[in-house]
Amino acid sequence: MRTPPKHSDSPRADSVAALESGRWPLAAVFALIAVVTLAAYFPALTGDFLWDDAGHVTNPALQSWSGLGRIWFEVGATQQYYPLLHSAFWIEHRIWGDAPVGYHLINVLWHATSACLLVAILRRLVIPGALLAGMIFALHPECVESVAWISEQKNTLSTVFYLAAALAWLRFQDERRPARYVVATLWFLAALLTKTVTATLPAALLVVTWWRHGRLSWRDDVQPLLLWFVLGATAGLSTAWFETTQIGASGDGFTLGLAERGLLAGRVVWFYLGKLLWPAELTFFYPRWTINAGVAWQWCFPAATLVVIAAAVWWRRRDRAPLAAILLFGGTLFPVLGFVNVYPFVFSYVADHFQYLASFGMIAFLAAVATRGFARLRWPRWSAPTLATAVLVILGGLTWRQSGMYRDVFALYETTLERNPESWVAHLNLGTALDEAGETEKSLPHLQRALALKPGFPETLNTLGNLLNRLGRPREALPLLEQAVRLQPRFAAAHNTLGVALMALARADEGITAFRRALTINPALTIARVNYGWALGNQGRVAEAMEQFEQARRQQPELADVELKWALTLAMHDRVSEALPHFERALALQPDNPDLRHALGRALLAVGRRTEATAQFKETLRLDPHHPGA
Repeated sequence: MRTPPKHSDSPRADSVAALESGRWPLAAVFALIAVVTLAAYFPALTGDFLWDDAGHVTNPALQSWSGLGRIWFEVGATQQYYPLLHSAFWIEHRIWGDAPVGYHLINVLWHATSACLLVAILRRLVIPGALLAGMIFALHPECVESVAWISEQKNTLSTVFYLAAALAWLRFQDERRPARYVVATLWFLAALLTKTVTATLPAALLVVTWWRHGRLSWRDDVQPLLLWFVLGATAGLSTAWFETTQIGASGDGFTLGLAERGLLAGRVVWFYLGKLLWPAELTFFYPRWTINAGVAWQWCFPAATLVVIAAAVWWRRRDRAPLAAILLFGGTLFPVLGFVNVYPFVFSYVADHFQYLASFGMIAFLAAVATRGFARLRWPRWSAPTLATAVLVILGGLTWRQSGMYRDVFALYETTLERNPESWVAHLNLGTALDEAGETEKSLPHLQRALALKPGFPETLNTLGNLLNRLGRPREALPLLEQAVRLQPRFAAAHNTLGVALMALARADEGITAFRRALTINPALTIARVNYGWALGNQGRVAEAMEQFEQARRQQPELADVELKWALTLAMHDRVSEALPHFERALALQPDNPDLRHALGRALLAVGRRTEATAQFKETLRLDPHHPGA
């Protein structure tokens, strides 16, 4: 496929006219794409929050105007330092709070916007099949993970900025107006501040420029992008540092040599291309491959990659498009090929959302090949649109089906385990979800299975230890938690859970030390501060306990457990009148909690307010007819 002319070079091209976006106004293209995208993703709109969504949807400590400032100027205030992304979440939380439907809707609309921008870019480059490419991207099930998972708004939003920057750059190239350059640079900066994988854009633009003109000019093409390369490298290095030091992308799970990383990169490219061409058995966690340079067949993947690249280089004199498509696909995938450590590699080396951005080049190339190839066939004029429509309907149906997997955590992890039964992280997350839903006994086998599949993973050790603590089995929990903090000494949550086990075993001094250690590592870990205050109160150190509760309240004003432990500590030391406001505050935060109502009733009874106490006991029994205390 040579650089396409501005007009069709074949009479039979009229048979695919319906696939060409040039006949559709851009507003109509967006309307069409938005409608079909919303239809395909309708099951996801009613989906719940999943996995790490709580780390992205603005937490209470950041919901104020000062919290918005912290998002921008305090590294570590958010799960990842993507300030524009978290500012978007901050604004969205102001609009619809904790209702997940709003976040899902905006994610779908960002996705549709990206598909429309792709059409606009391909039209500007005079690439055939622009509308077909945009529709394929909008409806491809490989994109579902990025669109149906709220956390991945970093993908959908950054892609809008990425494509807007690319379109603005193409306009600058044609017009050479400084204002165009400034606009394009601002869009690129917005993309970087949303997700740094977009740092690959300047290299992608050079590939596109080479494809268009067959050469690169240092003055006209490369030099204007030098600032972009500096911005992208700075953002990429910052994210790599953050992944390693703050998120945990280091240790035994990331010890691959250069040869192994080359093997991994070759395999990753073919995996993603395969899923793009044949999107079967898509899942949330894929099996984590064992990469071994001593296994001969694993060398087939990088060898095949080199052969294809060599063939495309040889073919470039006749047609630059195949090499350009390969460079765009592989280059945009570079951050997730294995040469740079990213934390999700702990679970699997591949994930559907990793190729969201990289899919553009290959989808555009394949759509163009199909469109121009079909134009050369002597088939009826209606056959091309009919076949394209059939393909899009199939893709849309697969996306509808895949979207249903994201309706809640149970559907997500149960479906994942059906497709990948050995996924230790799916067992871990399903076990955690069952526990949070009150199905503690059902969660235990999943957590035990997660530990058996991946022994010694600190997060699993801590989660299982925490569950055993709550089941009244601290003696079984203790060795697991000791192993967790031995393997990861700066794991604050595990130190806190260890403290709980030690307190339950009447080893109060050691428990207090564990809580103090957790707070030294992470002073913002409110649950550890509450437990520390409770432990101090049990030791008779009431004044110190009050200080911890006051600080915990400042950290998380809406946490009922702070008020409850504060009240119980005061009541334990015969200060029931002082405890009453804290019981009432806890109940105001959780009005449907029968245990809180029972605790308030007992406190009211202790101060002689029998009528009010009786009302609380009655309400307790209404909420829980079998409550033993009430």
